[in-house]
Amino acid sequence: MKRLIMIIVVVLVLAAGWFFVSPLFIDRTVDEALPIAVTTPDPADGPATSPTDRVPALLSREEVLAMTPAEREAAMAKVMEASAARPDTFMDEPMGPSVPVVVASGRFKDADVVHKGSGDATLYALPDGSHLVRFENFRVTNGPALHVYLVEHPDPTEASHVGSAFVDLGRLKGNVGNQNYPIPAGVDVDDYGSVVIWCQLFGVLFSPAALN
Repeated sequence: MKRLIMIIVVVLVLAAGWFFVSPLFIDRTVDEALPIAVTTPDPADGPATSPTDRVPALLSREEVLAMTPAEREAAMAKVMEASAARPDTFMDEPMGPSVPVVVASGRFKDADVVHKGSGDATLYALPDGSHLVRFENFRVTNGPALHVYLVEHPDPTEASHVGSAFVDLGRLKGNVGNQNYPIPAGVDVDDYGSVVIWCQLFGVLFSPAALN
């Protein structure tokens, strides 16, 4: 019985050791593209029009080229008269970005001699009005239960700077590579000054990036 208990204890210790230590030796690489929102036309708006739709196509090009200068001038006058009689066509398009716009950016740095990070963190405003944080050329020391936090502190260098003033953007997808982290709707990104990689299990700062 004692031997069985000892075996169970050893197995549990080895399992716990593997959970805590293995991330230090295993990289998880992610490579995500930057999403671009595409606006599709509303069918209720009807088919799109081109400039030729607004100009009467009374004559073909071949017919015009075959005309004498006097005939061409007379035909042009008729086309202009017909165009003037047509109602105005109005277009009212909202002015806004059609591609992601950089709001702020920064670079990851080491939290200490053990917990190291590098690469770029960029805060984007997307065409649909949402925001996301994107990592590029990113690498951080691996560890258990790593999460991505959007933090109010403008330049956190220790765990106390994170406190409770943060938004959890989710579990870190990989300790290496390009990756995206959407920001929940309703979060005012102007209230936050940095992105950090945080170990939830032990409350340890792994790598911060101040957003400028």
